[in-house]
This record gives sequence, structure tokens and C-alpha cells, in this order.
Amino acid sequence: MKTNLFFPIPKQICLILLIMTTVKVAAQEFQGQAEYFAKSGLELGTWGATMSEAQKKQIQDRLKNRLEKTYILKFNVEESLFVEEEKLDAISGATDSWGKNFAPGDKYKNVKNNTLLQEQEFYGKKFLVSDKLLKFEWNMTSESKKIGEYMCMKAVALVPSDSLTWFDFSWGKLRSNEESKDTTEIKMTQVEAWYTPQIPVSHGPSEYWGLPGLILEVSADNTTMLCSKIVLNPKDKTKITPPEKGKQVTKSEYQEIIKTKMAEMRNMYSGRRGR
Repeated sequence: MKTNLFFPIPKQICLILLIMTTVKVAAQEFQGQAEYFAKSGLELGTWGATMSEAQKKQIQDRLKNRLEKTYILKFNVEESLFVEEEKLDAISGATDSWGKNFAPGDKYKNVKNNTLLQEQEFYGKKFLVSDKLLKFEWNMTSESKKIGEYMCMKAVALVPSDSLTWFDFSWGKLRSNEESKDTTEIKMTQVEAWYTPQIPVSHGPSEYWGLPGLILEVSADNTTMLCSKIVLNPKDKTKITPPEKGKQVTKSEYQEIIKTKMAEMRNMYSGRRGR
């Protein structure tokens, strides 16, 4: 006697399985691209108090490439790639070679694996920074506003300031580290983000991520990033490829490399002046 191991599956279950498979495939294929304009304020400190408005404007014009930038964020459900659009200096017609040493390189984030990969170039040497994503303890608010055609909700978070600018350098930061190595005080920065649940991915520009919708605007310290254009599911699909060039280091290892090298340069320059 033969036993029939196959039995008819109810139509309702077939429909549910079909919908689940369709949603899964759609999620895997979902892709988007967002363009962000970033603007930073010019902080001159006590030095700026002795300058005229004309002098301040002249410096601001000279530093425009550092204060105003355009970025592209390519994303799917799990991954994103954040890249700066390089521009020529409006005055000299050249790229900002000094600023490039302390600017963020191509940044890849994988929210599923909690992975960050970022290319950095420091005085001609290439590094691949491999680390975990910055953790944000977001506090949701009931505030909302429209950015373009998207309804956005506001969220805020407090994060260590150095964690937002780990790729940057300042002589003041170097002096502070040398003078107070044992200090326990950690400077914090408040981050204000506006995200849209209409694009249900957990991505955002720069270090930012972790909200139930794409971050379209974010402000921290004296810098604001605002999304100016979004394209969802473009006809020409592009694969998001993690960067892979350079010596692999962690964020903390990279920071130590920068501090050590800049301290060496300072001491070398001071030695020459003392001759």
C-alpha cells in the first residue's frame, strides 16, 4: 500500500507564504540614494574677537570648502555608503589638501552586523578603519515637520563629542591630551535628528543611524546636514561595496597615529625655529 506524503495546502496559507516571500525579496532589492548639504559655522574663538567683519568674511570665503560640503548616501535595508562630493576651491581652483587629512573618507555602515568601515588618508598613507557603529541612545519626541514631501519626527541624543569627530585633529585637542591625561571629564554633544518613517531604513548621514526611518536632517554642535534630494529604487541598481584599501586599524588606533605624527611634526618645527 502506497502512502501519499503530500497533502493540499490551504489557499490562505499559500497566499501568506507568497506575501512573505514577496516582501522579503522586495526588502532585499530595495535601494535608495539621498543627497545631503552640510554647513558648519566658523569658530574663531578669542582670536576672532580682534578681527573685523571683513577679515572674518575673507577667512570664511577661503574656508568655504571645509564649511560647506555635499555628500551622497547610497543605501539598502542593511547597508549604506556615505561619500563626499569633492569640489574645487572657488578661489585657488585646487582641492583642500590640508583639510583632506582630517576629513571623513568613504564611510560604509552595516546596521545588521553593527559594522563600520571607513577609508582615511593621512599624509599620503591609506588606512581602513574597522570598528563598531557609534551607539546612540535616541530619545523620541512628538515633534514633527515636513522636509520636502516627507513627514519627519524629531529624536535627540547625547554622545561624547570626540566620537563624532574621531577622524579630525586640532592643536588644542593635542595640548589638552598632553596636559590632562588623567582627566575623567568627557565633553558631550547634543544631537538633534529628523527621520521619516516613510522610508523605513535605519540609516543616516555620517555617523548617524539607529532610528525607525531615514534621517533627513541632523544637527550637532555647529554643523547641520540637510537632505536635498532622494531617489528610491532607481532604475539603474548599484551594488554597495565596502571600502577595502589601506592598513586596517580601529578608531582608537587611528587617533593615536594622528596624535603621534602631529606631535612629531610640531616638535620638528619647534626645533628648527630654535636653531
